Amino acid sequence: MKEWTREEKYRVLKDASEIEPMHEMIQKSKYRQLLHVQGVTGLINDPNGYVYHNGVWHLFYQWCPWGAVHGLKYWYHTVSKDLVEWQNRGIAIRPDTIYDNKGAYSGSALVAKESIYLYYTGNHRDEDWKRTSYTCIANMRDDGSYHKYSKPLFAAHPGYTEHQRDPKIIWREEEDMYYIILGAQTKDKRGCALIYRSKEFNKNWEFAGELKVPGFEDFGDMWECPSLERISGRDVLLFCPQHLTIPNRGMDRNHNGYLIGEMDWNTLTFTPETQFHVLDFGFDSYAAGCASNIGARNVNDPSALTRDDKAILVAWMGLPDVSYPTDEENWAGCLTLPRELTVRHRRLIQRPLENLRRLRDGEADLKTNRLPDACEIELINRGEDLSVTLFTDERGRGGVSILFDYASKTITIDRSGMKRRFNVEAGEERSRNLGHNLAHMRIYIDRSSFEIFINDGDAVFTSRIFPEDDEHGWLVEGDVSLRIWKLRPAVKDDFVL
Repeated sequence: MKEWTREEKYRVLKDASEIEPMHEMIQKSKYRQLLHVQGVTGLINDPNGYVYHNGVWHLFYQWCPWGAVHGLKYWYHTVSKDLVEWQNRGIAIRPDTIYDNKGAYSGSALVAKESIYLYYTGNHRDEDWKRTSYTCIANMRDDGSYHKYSKPLFAAHPGYTEHQRDPKIIWREEEDMYYIILGAQTKDKRGCALIYRSKEFNKNWEFAGELKVPGFEDFGDMWECPSLERISGRDVLLFCPQHLTIPNRGMDRNHNGYLIGEMDWNTLTFTPETQFHVLDFGFDSYAAGCASNIGARNVNDPSALTRDDKAILVAWMGLPDVSYPTDEENWAGCLTLPRELTVRHRRLIQRPLENLRRLRDGEADLKTNRLPDACEIELINRGEDLSVTLFTDERGRGGVSILFDYASKTITIDRSGMKRRFNVEAGEERSRNLGHNLAHMRIYIDRSSFEIFINDGDAVFTSRIFPEDDEHGWLVEGDVSLRIWKLRPAVKDDFVL
């Protein structure tokens, strides 16, 4: 594995010719995705600035162009009209000011005055490599260019550590007030969120206080990507607590989850009514974000708007501090498929979008027992215990096992049977007790990932996998009906800067 120097990781990209040959080589990888947003080169991680405007969905992401390394970060821009087919638009925010000289870090977007505004963390480092974070703003103009404001909205709060980032912009119609919620860390190394407010979206911001979350005062040492959403008439706090272990998550120490409760904006108190739930029970999901301030649009008719109903979420299909097999090919990371969120029985429900059905390109021949590179599997379980194995070799061995035990009502995913294993130390098995029978399963497979939706979105398991050429078989044991649709490509993997 390549050892990166600081100078290599934080080199400024000056011309497309510096990385175009890398892009050409990467296109030859058998693991390049057909359905998922991915970087033209290098590493991508957090989705950013997710917003709907004038008939187009805009989705940005963190991008380091030089290779599979967390170095100098840019915002890269992709667009879609249906949340299924995506096109690259190129670099949106460059780290080219004193306030973001070592990276344009994660953030969000807002439509104001018929224009998109991007809120992000400017990562500044001085000559001694001391970090200072700034909350910055940029405007995306109608011609596609970007204008950064000359000064940040505000600097890091001195009462907390240097770890203050990931601004989520929120407009509250009830108070005619804008809020920004930031992930942060207290001086005694506890994770928290900070809240700022202003009557104007682009100036006069003031510190409102620290978000109070009773019962979660000591829950991880840093909270990343916090967000407050209104879904199905309930308040939902999404956040990523870091550097702690939780039950049924193996040795993973960075998590993406949520609390359902009630937010009091007057006292800045979020009162949980549930325990902390992970968003995704699989192996590779982090930094999830919902499209900003759209209410809950019917994604099949984006002009329709009903407040406090649904939200549309996307996440990074990866984890901090994890290496993946494509690192050696100078690229890593992709984003999950967008998902529709609602609340049911004090839990978030995540469903794949109906629009994905448009990608179906005929049914696969079940007699061949070979998985297409990109496909959708629908399985209806008419019995009790169930065993599904994906990515077996030509003799039906190995692969990813999906086991449902009817007696315990537990579903377990085990990827230890794959030939190319990674992040083994965190554990290769994940499970969830459903509390009832497994009746339905929908699986989306791409060249190097799977996303499993259980019982109409009651549980989701997401994972990167890197099958060898002979690992494309499948087996099913149980009383089931099964259909497999081939899916046509949805992402244009064009080299655009």
